[in-house]
Amino acid sequence: MLAALLYGREDLRLERVAEPSPEAEEVIIQVTAATTCGTDLKVWRRGGHAKMLNPPTLFGHEASGRIVAVGAGIKNWQIGDRVVANNSAPCTKCFFCQRKEYSLCPNLTWNNGTFAQYLKIPAPIVAHNLLAIPPDLPDEVAAMTEPLACVLHGVARSNVKPGDRVVVLGDGAIGLMFVAVLAQQSVEVLLFGGRDLRLQIGEKLGATQTYNHRQLDNIPAVVKAQTDGWGADVVIEATGIPSVWETAIACARPGATVNLFGGCPRDTKISVDTEQLHYSELTLKGVFHNTPQHVRAALDLLSSRVIPFHLLISDRRPLQDLEQVFHDMQQRQVIKVAILPHEFDRFLA
Repeated sequence: MLAALLYGREDLRLERVAEPSPEAEEVIIQVTAATTCGTDLKVWRRGGHAKMLNPPTLFGHEASGRIVAVGAGIKNWQIGDRVVANNSAPCTKCFFCQRKEYSLCPNLTWNNGTFAQYLKIPAPIVAHNLLAIPPDLPDEVAAMTEPLACVLHGVARSNVKPGDRVVVLGDGAIGLMFVAVLAQQSVEVLLFGGRDLRLQIGEKLGATQTYNHRQLDNIPAVVKAQTDGWGADVVIEATGIPSVWETAIACARPGATVNLFGGCPRDTKISVDTEQLHYSELTLKGVFHNTPQHVRAALDLLSSRVIPFHLLISDRRPLQDLEQVFHDMQQRQVIKVAILPHEFDRFLA
């Protein structure tokens, strides 16, 4: 089969590799749609990820597909079933899992390789995070289950209350998903980003106000001007840039929660005003990944069609165009791209 492998920093190669075969309690899916993600872009740029993978490795982590093979012991799935699989599953037995803090599980089973024609789903993911796709839900929309699950986890950890004024910093796919979910919760959402087209999508997803940071000198000052001089009740950082983490903290009112959601490069540090942190009683919170509960909730939300998440899909491209897609993402020309591994396969002969 044709698959994308990451060998290092911006070193992505399409290669012919053996098709996977299932072991006990595993399934194999034919990938029908694999969506790109800002995390993929960061991993491609940095040449790895602190938790998810180490090169050389199969690449990609968001996908939907159809089961084409099942291993021994599989009872609830059949060949032909349309499914979406999260890219991880917790062990359910460790210190953190026993406390239902599944995203902190040190024994998470990770699965990469969605940018390929076929994908093996490990037994723990089959057991906890493999879900059936409703018949009328498009493959490319179902493939966004994993990032939306992360966002739902992030919102749940952010102490959001009706009537809050929430700042979202970042107009990538994750930032826009935060806007869409928060807009359903009777809050005022202020979105800051760098591209007018993305900000327009943010408005369609429910942002109360949008701001192009390239036209602003001082984001915290703008936030305070829009919040009676106090600052935001909740701030969501969705860029993974250390300086923006500091901006997020500066946007917060006394008593606010700041969700530092975007993962920064390894070994980076930020400066925090200890006086502000202490006397303003700020809650600074890092939130990582998702849980089985949020994976199910994400697919339910996508299936409801309440929110037009399809607006985040900028294009549909064959697997052979993947490297160019990453360059397009780097130039911020696209938000998410649906990679269709079985379309226009010029490598087959």
